Amino acid sequence: MTTDTLPRVFAALADPTRLDMVSRLAEGDVTVSRLAEPYRMSLQAVYKHLRVLEEAGLVSRPPGPQPRPVRLEVRALDVLDTWIEHHRRRVEQRYRRLDAVLAEMEGDDRAGGDHRSGPEVADHPDRP
Repeated sequence: MTTDTLPRVFAALADPTRLDMVSRLAEGDVTVSRLAEPYRMSLQAVYKHLRVLEEAGLVSRPPGPQPRPVRLEVRALDVLDTWIEHHRRRVEQRYRRLDAVLAEMEGDDRAGGDHRSGPEVADHPDRP
């Protein structure tokens, strides 16, 4: 996989028809004509969608005589999964640090009394 694989995969999956094709191919390999059945478009349009998916590395069609099955390539999904998990861990780390800061602030409030009732807050126009 090249460095531009991830943008290509996301761009390919941004189209609802291609996203649906990938979902259907997760159930198993199918021929192009079978894959095209639920869509109200020409077979030529289906081939254009497949070409985008192939260029993104999401599907493949083995060489050989027609009809050739269309196959979902799991490696492209692994690239997505790796990227998503990496960013999920980063976000979760940020939230844990925020939770720690909030817990520390709450501990400070308990130890030092209620800062909300201090004179600078009591004079605030939004407070009764």
